[in-house]
Amino acid sequence: MGKQLKKEEKSNRLAIFEDKEIRRILVGDEWYYSVVDVISALTDSSNPRRYWSDLKDKIQKDEGELYEIIVQLKLPSKDGKKYATDCVDNEGILRIIQSVPSKKAEPFKRWLARIGAERIEEIEQPAKAIERAKGYYIEKGYSPEWIQTRIAGIDTRVTFTDKLKESGIKEGYEYAVLTNEMYQSWSGFSAAQYKEHKGLNKKDSLRDNMTPMELATTLFSETAAKELIEKSGAKGFVQTKHQIHIAGNITKDALAKIEKETGKKVVTHENMKSLNSPEIQKQLAQDNMVPAKATDEELSDFNKNLVKAIEHNPKDKGNK
Repeated sequence: MGKQLKKEEKSNRLAIFEDKEIRRILVGDEWYYSVVDVISALTDSSNPRRYWSDLKDKIQKDEGELYEIIVQLKLPSKDGKKYATDCVDNEGILRIIQSVPSKKAEPFKRWLARIGAERIEEIEQPAKAIERAKGYYIEKGYSPEWIQTRIAGIDTRVTFTDKLKESGIKEGYEYAVLTNEMYQSWSGFSAAQYKEHKGLNKKDSLRDNMTPMELATTLFSETAAKELIEKSGAKGFVQTKHQIHIAGNITKDALAKIEKETGKKVVTHENMKSLNSPEIQKQLAQDNMVPAKATDEELSDFNKNLVKAIEHNPKDKGNK
């Protein structure tokens, strides 16, 4: 297989789609799913392995490049032993589902087409992206107050990075270093350390897992940094980093006063992933089977829950 993976981790869990179990394994920070199990869930085939073998040959013959997204990983079977199994990541699952000629796969294909249309619409009218983002956060169980702060933080982040660009900072590595400088100066953690502190993996969004106070602190720090950079006329990496460090120290002093008055730490282990427990996800997946003549609203609800079932990566509560 063409895809190179990080060291395989001993972290097997079952994802649930409708009443079907889909084996998966965590490799590095990426979940990989059994293709045969996905095929079994989306078709009425009595022999999903043969079905997948034939479909794989057809896709490869017609389009090529399929083998570049497939990896073989050892997953447990019903006999208790582990066998090498074709697996793909989230993107790979979407790619394969589009090629499955099954009625069960049709709602998902229609959902993918709708998402594509929405993205094009958002490019033309960016405000719609913000409104949809609010809707997604509501569905995940975030409070209106949290959502308001998060959306404000997104706008502040864009303004902050625009100022970095004006100061001659290069996107990518330098942005990441300066973001770490900001976090480090007021929280004591780099972005990676902050995620570890909250029990998150590398692909989790740190800000989506912050408390309202942490979000507000980040917003304040970036706003202060932008104002200091603008006032000082800082140019280049060194000068800009210095102003960000000053903003971080100002933020840190403010946090010390808040923590003294409230008796609570601003930087916590709390994260928002607990809102989507494995039990809730299983219930969502099992309760949202598409009716034979589904309405657009029912179809949308079903597919949103299908995505949750596929992408949700629960972690043990004890992991920090």
